[in-house]
Amino acid sequence: MDTITSDEFRAHRGVADWTPGEAGAVANFRTGNFAIGAQLFAVIAELAEEADHHPDVDIRYSSVRVTLMTHSAGGLTARDAELAARISDAARELDIPADRAG
Repeated sequence: MDTITSDEFRAHRGVADWTPGEAGAVANFRTGNFAIGAQLFAVIAELAEEADHHPDVDIRYSSVRVTLMTHSAGGLTARDAELAARISDAARELDIPADRAG
């Protein structure tokens, strides 16, 4: 699978919540409490299983940090951008804002 650049990642529709870089693409979501974070994680887990593409997820009391990278390709791929957009859509549906500064 071919890798994509950070600019190519950013050009993908629906990934404005994400910051791409050499270590993958990262997004932080402000959940406000642990239960909402767990709810978001459950949705992320379902999306990841459907895509057979699994992000690193860090759940804190009031936030969830998600990192996407295609390890087998050694960088970002279109699969990462596609899953990032789906995760952002799901967060919006749950009324969980992205923390673009964090």
